[in-house]
Amino acid sequence: MQQKIVITGGPGTGKSTVINELTARNFTCMPEISREVTLNARKNGIEQLFLTKPLLFSELLLEGRINQYIEAEKKNIELVFFDRGVPDVHAYMNYISIDYPKTYITKSNLYRYNTVFLMPPWEEIYISDEERYENFEQALAIHNHLERTYKALNYPIIEVPTGTVKERTDFILSCINK
Repeated sequence: MQQKIVITGGPGTGKSTVINELTARNFTCMPEISREVTLNARKNGIEQLFLTKPLLFSELLLEGRINQYIEAEKKNIELVFFDRGVPDVHAYMNYISIDYPKTYITKSNLYRYNTVFLMPPWEEIYISDEERYENFEQALAIHNHLERTYKALNYPIIEVPTGTVKERTDFILSCINK
């Protein structure tokens, strides 16, 4: 049976860097899609889709993450890593206090993961950029919403300690191989 592993956390916590390391080690990884959604919106003249039309942005993310989940299921592999999971969508909606359809939670329960790794906020590595506009305090608040959301869905959460990319990746792999 395929194991689906989520690596989640607030912005700037090193998720994508660890995903890139896992990819370099020949693991199958599903990349974060929010930057893709943001860049597509910019091509269509909407500078910050998440800020101007958060529900549309979230619908596109939800659809994309579910498609990644389904795509992973079709692969004949034992282990797949996801840079964020389906529940991240409504965690962010809770963070910005926007109402969303109850189907978000239904879908989060339908598309379940085996293990959830949470990357904690780490101020030393935090950088804002064109697609990441949150400051560190906002990143901390997002982290708390993610943690609450996954716990509300009855996921045990494994927090990834800070350290080098190799140390963090090795930690995740050691937890899975126990």
